[in-house]
Amino acid sequence: MKNCTKHPLPEGKTQQLLIAPSILAADFAHLGRDVTAIDQGGADLVHVDVMDGHFVPNLSLGPAIVKAIRNLSQLPFDVHLMLSRPVQYLEAFSQAGADHITIHVESEGPLPCVLSAIRQLGCSAGLSLRPGTPACSLQPFLDYLDLILVMTVEPGFGGQSFMQNQVGKISEIRAMIEHSGRDIRLEVDGGISATTAPAVLAAGADILVAGSSIYGHPGGIAAAIAELRQCQKG
Repeated sequence: MKNCTKHPLPEGKTQQLLIAPSILAADFAHLGRDVTAIDQGGADLVHVDVMDGHFVPNLSLGPAIVKAIRNLSQLPFDVHLMLSRPVQYLEAFSQAGADHITIHVESEGPLPCVLSAIRQLGCSAGLSLRPGTPACSLQPFLDYLDLILVMTVEPGFGGQSFMQNQVGKISEIRAMIEHSGRDIRLEVDGGISATTAPAVLAAGADILVAGSSIYGHPGGIAAAIAELRQCQKG
């Protein structure tokens, strides 16, 4: 049953830039403090990276952690499931407080059914692809999507370097979205900073996920978010 208290992603027709700090880069000993800090620092979304140790070689947050921090922020929770079988966990993350759920085009299961199930839970739905997966793999699923997430690093670990060769893919996917006529957000994650963001934005992205460059910014979280926003203004 649809949960009417959820806050799925805002529509993207205005191309308004959204900043989604990744709490994978937070200090887990003070996770509540660091979630509150991005809320107060001007972020638009809380990006939650979930890994199963199988689809990617790392483990991270589960539904219990999402539930524990949900009341610390009024922002939509943007949950990225890097899982081999995401359908098994959709309801758990929805009940824990996810507002948007992204799965991978390379994951197991009938993707249209999985994406439809996300929508039925009241969340907006997204599809992500690894750096080596071509943009055309998304084409059959555009009608089911509210968001596409382009990984500009190999998923699994934070703090990696931006892969410049993915910029062309971002442009290609933006063209696919425009041609479809659908209101689909285009999110980019991996090595995003004030140095790499201009090329990503010029290619057509309208949501930036950043972890290390926000939580590790010498001027603090609010300054890091403001710096990323400034990239859209040229």
